[in-house]
Amino acid sequence: MRLLLVEDDAMIGEAVLQVLRAEHYAADWVRDGALADAALKVEHYDLLLLDLGLPRRDGLEVLRALRQRHDRLPVLIATARDGVADRIAGLDAGADDYVVKPFDIDELLARIRALLRRSAGRAEPVFEHRGVSLNPATREAMLHGQPVALSAREWAVLEALIARPGALLSRSQLEEKLFSWKDDISSNAVEVYVHGLRKKLGNDFIQTVRGLGYVVPKE
Repeated sequence: MRLLLVEDDAMIGEAVLQVLRAEHYAADWVRDGALADAALKVEHYDLLLLDLGLPRRDGLEVLRALRQRHDRLPVLIATARDGVADRIAGLDAGADDYVVKPFDIDELLARIRALLRRSAGRAEPVFEHRGVSLNPATREAMLHGQPVALSAREWAVLEALIARPGALLSRSQLEEKLFSWKDDISSNAVEVYVHGLRKKLGNDFIQTVRGLGYVVPKE
């Protein structure tokens, strides 16, 4: 899953970015509202982690502009503005959740997972499909009750596909979920990770639709 972190405090931004990448999220970081607005117009993200007190353009302005474009991207506000009126303003502007600094990092990650579940139309905390289960909270993968060791990128590919069985994802769509701006992308990276997953989960778990992409069948 790919996240955009918008945070002007260098210390907080570096710390949160490291945590997100340690949790296998592809995360980009910008430090002002204008850059955030520009990134949101050209990149596809699964979640926005947004500070409010930003240089050049306030976080609420970024949020309102996002919703005016009818973009349903899940938004988690993380800010030092802790007044009730501030929380109400953020939620009414279109945020999905709100956490106040200083926040507990485990709570932040739990809120991110909850928003990603909701955006995928799921309530259950664990993905379960055709004998495979993924637990985003523990990063455990199981096949018929037995643990399966996945690399971070294999996990990301599988999570994207198993989140919506039957939904076709192109190579470029998977690349968007796998790689942040800092990453070098080889031309066959997605194919390599899909091949690794098939060796571990079975050749028929992920199917190729020639010329279009990959899908985990519904049945």
